[in-house]
Amino acid sequence: MKLCAVLLAIACVAMVCAAPQQRPEEPVPILSQNVDRSPDGSFRFDFESGNGIKVEDQGDIRVLQVQREDGKGTEEAVVSVQRGSYSYTAPDGTPITVHWTADENGFHAEGDHLPVGP
Repeated sequence: MKLCAVLLAIACVAMVCAAPQQRPEEPVPILSQNVDRSPDGSFRFDFESGNGIKVEDQGDIRVLQVQREDGKGTEEAVVSVQRGSYSYTAPDGTPITVHWTADENGFHAEGDHLPVGP
């Protein structure tokens, strides 16, 4: 019985030692980063990293008429309306770019790699 326990322990150690060793990831440098905020609530943000990732986002504050929760008429609502894009290179080398908006009509994304509905 002790021999089985010892062999099992040796097998476990051997499997752990044989497992691929992961190297620590190199930090990815940020090449540029900009943030602009205005007192009116609008903003602009972008950055680019050393591994080719690019992100842009800008937004404004709007006052919209929305349906009341009780369904009786409308009321004013303060909302953030945003638009932006991001891009990166996929593992297979394909450049990926997505342009998006988020507003009173919901979130909408467009990109050559994304399917288009009917």
